[in-house]
Amino acid sequence: MRISLAGILIQLTVCTAAIAANLKTSTTTKYRITGVVKDALGRPIKQAALRLQASNGRAVARSSSNDAGEFSFIAVGRGTYAVVATRNGFKTATAIVTVSTKGAAPLVLAMEAEKSVSLAVAATRLDKARNSLSPDTGGSKYTFSDQAIQQLPQGANTPLNQVILQAPGVAQDSYGQIHVRGDHANLQYRVNGVQLPEGITGFGQVLSPRFAQSISLLTGVLPAQFGLRTAGIIDIKTKDGLLDNLADVDFYGGQRGTTQPSFEYGGSKGNFSYFVTGQYLGTDRGVEPPTSGPTAIHDTSNQGAGFGYFSYFINSTMRLSLISGTAVNHFQIPANPDQPQLFKLEDVPVYPSAKVRDNQFEQNYFNVLALQGTVGEDFDYQIAPFSRYSTVTFNPDHTGDLIYNGAAAKVFRSDWGNGFQIDTAYHGVTDHTFRLGGYFDAERAEIDNHESTFPAVGGVQSSPIPISIVNDLALQTWIYSGYIQDEWKLTKQLTFNYGVRFDLYDGLVRADQASPRVALVYTPFKGTTLHAGYARQMTPPETELVSVSDIKQLEGTTGAPLSKGNGTPTVERDHLFDVGATQEIIPGLNVGIDSYYKKAADLIDEGQFGPALIFETFNYAKGRVWGVEFTGSYTHEKFYAYNNFAYSVAQGTQVESGQFNFTPAELSYINSHYVFLDHDQTFTNSAGAVYNWRGFAFSIDGIYGSGLRSGFANTGNLPFYIQVDAGITKRVPLPNNRGVLEFRTAIVNLADRTYLVRNGTGIGVFADQYGPRRALYGGIKWELPFTKPASVQAP
Repeated sequence: MRISLAGILIQLTVCTAAIAANLKTSTTTKYRITGVVKDALGRPIKQAALRLQASNGRAVARSSSNDAGEFSFIAVGRGTYAVVATRNGFKTATAIVTVSTKGAAPLVLAMEAEKSVSLAVAATRLDKARNSLSPDTGGSKYTFSDQAIQQLPQGANTPLNQVILQAPGVAQDSYGQIHVRGDHANLQYRVNGVQLPEGITGFGQVLSPRFAQSISLLTGVLPAQFGLRTAGIIDIKTKDGLLDNLADVDFYGGQRGTTQPSFEYGGSKGNFSYFVTGQYLGTDRGVEPPTSGPTAIHDTSNQGAGFGYFSYFINSTMRLSLISGTAVNHFQIPANPDQPQLFKLEDVPVYPSAKVRDNQFEQNYFNVLALQGTVGEDFDYQIAPFSRYSTVTFNPDHTGDLIYNGAAAKVFRSDWGNGFQIDTAYHGVTDHTFRLGGYFDAERAEIDNHESTFPAVGGVQSSPIPISIVNDLALQTWIYSGYIQDEWKLTKQLTFNYGVRFDLYDGLVRADQASPRVALVYTPFKGTTLHAGYARQMTPPETELVSVSDIKQLEGTTGAPLSKGNGTPTVERDHLFDVGATQEIIPGLNVGIDSYYKKAADLIDEGQFGPALIFETFNYAKGRVWGVEFTGSYTHEKFYAYNNFAYSVAQGTQVESGQFNFTPAELSYINSHYVFLDHDQTFTNSAGAVYNWRGFAFSIDGIYGSGLRSGFANTGNLPFYIQVDAGITKRVPLPNNRGVLEFRTAIVNLADRTYLVRNGTGIGVFADQYGPRRALYGGIKWELPFTKPASVQAP
């Protein structure tokens, strides 16, 4: 058979065209498989060997992970494959991927170490499990990381209340008090998820930012596990010697006679880890004085505080932790010069008010023992017994208080609370997390009042010889709480959290309530979050703050109250509604808005109705609180800035307990009008910025307030105020790996503005209190080298 050359050429041309067409078709149907390889802590694993296996088990491609743990397979056809990762020291990991006409979703391969789980891995897992016990669905959460705390002008030397002042909706008051969303205190403090029992209110700060890995303020409609004190939850996650291996000493101080040395030390040995810290503060400006000058009269304070966290791993899924803290503080009460002598004391014709020497001594001790762990992959738990003991002792200037107040009272109050808390979470049902838990607290309060006063007729002193009145008693209260709730992922974007808690309070009165909670969180697209919720709440009166003195004992004396009513404080019951949204405008720029409304029955409030800083509890029959908060923050490379603005209204009417603390005219007016609460502040703003440049960190923050209430029945308000603080830090590594020195300079009240926090008028306000004057501080911190390598990082 003869084949012509032309025929061969024709056939070759046709075959070439067919092959080219087939190659073109094949090329257009090839896809890419990408992914990342990580360890159990979520860290990338580099140089892992990866192979792509077809359904018949044959390897069709090979790759390896880069320094970021990333890998890819290219020119892959449609089908189902297995991606297998191997690396020395790790168990083989496998993931199944399907390549469709839409390509393949990115993979994440988690490789488990061949050896037993390390303590660091176990600690991280248990920390995540503990966090899952305390959701914040439906509320607002504002968090200060350890880095954010260090970036404040005074760093970790900043008192806790001044840290929280930078959050939205927080108003400043005197004596270290803060008010969140129009409530008088009503704050709950948690350490590693455990609620601390009540302590007696005083000048000093019991908890310190120094031992915090993070501090969060939770507000709004909170899940059912949060109860009793619900205006704000201050949730502190402590440092851990295993994950926070550190040691440093810090010497800080400056004007106003301020000396503040401190230390931190954390480490681990075997299954045991520890973190301890302590500080001392000596200052000539312990509390806000009634005088405007930079130097107050008789205002020295000595304060000491210590904290320890100790943890032992029973096994890789269970640990036992002990949290222990103490604060012992002594305060001089500032004198107010040039006051008129109102009463006569036998054999004391002249006693200048500048010589009055009142003092207050405070002690706080708390301990928490927590057993926390996981069972399988679906069940988390924490069981935590706790104890707290606190005292406040007010020692009067017997002569001065009699002459200027008509009464001198030595007051002692103590409170000892003991109980336990149980929290559990179950993740075994798809799209649901069920939580169940309880809380029990037994408190015993001792209230001792030893008072000297003058006889009086018709309210007018009748003798210069004082008489003594003693009123001592003890109170016992019991609190039982339980909750159940479900966090339900209705869709990928929509979460519905619903539940109910039950509280029984047995103390001054006996009351109980079932409180339903519902909240929705919706993320329609990336960067946008909407939330709305409703909560029923019950708040018991604080046992240690309740005055139960028999006012009949004071009849016919200069210490007799102007009103005789003395109804028993009772529990507050609320309906709370909250709606809000957050939005990422551009990468790094986030804004938010949150609005709330609270309708209250038997609204609880407190006031200082005498020279001792011990508050008395009383109730308004009805209350209403509403407001709106705006937040914004921007982060870009080495720059960070934030601004928070809040509008708030808090009102009450009809005083129904503790009426003896009010004048008859005030009671009459309040019984027919809604009045502003003394701690109400219409506008509140906080702002700040941090910039890192060539190893220096420049920081500035400020607070603005439109002024707290004042005058008859709180019908007036104080002028607005602004306080701006600034700081500079510089970190310098020492040669030969001897650690790092951090130098800090801070200025408080940069503009030296003189402003009143209180002016001695209004409901439950006893005296003027001025904000701080300008003061310069500085410090040197040495980060010791035997815990972690020296590095130069901007704080």
